[in-house]
Amino acid sequence: RKIMVFLAAVLMIVLVVGTLMYVVEGPANGFTSIPIAVYWAITTMTTVGFGDITPKTDLGRLIASAMMLLGWGTLAVPTGIVTAEMTYARRSPVTTRTCQECLTEGHMPDANYCRHCGAGLSTYAHDAPVA
Repeated sequence: RKIMVFLAAVLMIVLVVGTLMYVVEGPANGFTSIPIAVYWAITTMTTVGFGDITPKTDLGRLIASAMMLLGWGTLAVPTGIVTAEMTYARRSPVTTRTCQECLTEGHMPDANYCRHCGAGLSTYAHDAPVA
């Protein structure tokens, strides 16, 4: 879910900056339509930069510079999300505890109630954490 939110934010940024570049640069500088300007924004943000379309005005170059820096910054976001999730998975104990009411698995070793339905959890020997 976090990656999908991140990708949606990137898509919105690309659409807004592409449209802005279309308005700033215009057809005279190669930005003949909004989809072409969005293509430019994607190639700039991903640091591919084919060079087939480049801004010619000072304002366009300023926007392009900000987009390039934003592209480098976006590399850190998914890396941080994945690293945080891996760290959480490594630290959280794996258990075989299953709620007898709703059959939800993976409860914490010290949990007394189901995290999904709220039913009381049993304390049988087979509920011990797996090493």
